Amino acid sequence: MNISDAASECGLPAKTIRYYEDIGLVNPGRLSNGYRDYGEDDLHKLRFLQRARGLGFSVEDCRGLLSLYEDRNRASADVKAIAKTHLIEIQRKITELQSLQTTLSELVHACHGDDRPNCPIINDLAR
Repeated sequence: MNISDAASECGLPAKTIRYYEDIGLVNPGRLSNGYRDYGEDDLHKLRFLQRARGLGFSVEDCRGLLSLYEDRNRASADVKAIAKTHLIEIQRKITELQSLQTTLSELVHACHGDDRPNCPIINDLAR
């Protein structure tokens, strides 16, 4: 199947599929005319990558996960380690966002939002 059909089947843009090929995450076969030929295994990998990226895994994490997926002798501990590291990073980002939310909420609440030039938001940003 060509790249347009593969894109339709797995829900990824053709540009993303080409990128994944360029960085070695997928390696479709080639027809005699040089066109890419995506098979079921390629589509499965593309769906795997789409799901992993949707969960926020980095491209390098995806590379590791895909390698482990293809290794039938893998240890689930290796998969868990990648996922656990990513989960810790997500938790760190959530904590950071909650702190940002608290700070911004306090600033918005402190601002009168009227015609006066005095604004706690601007004052805080300017310090």
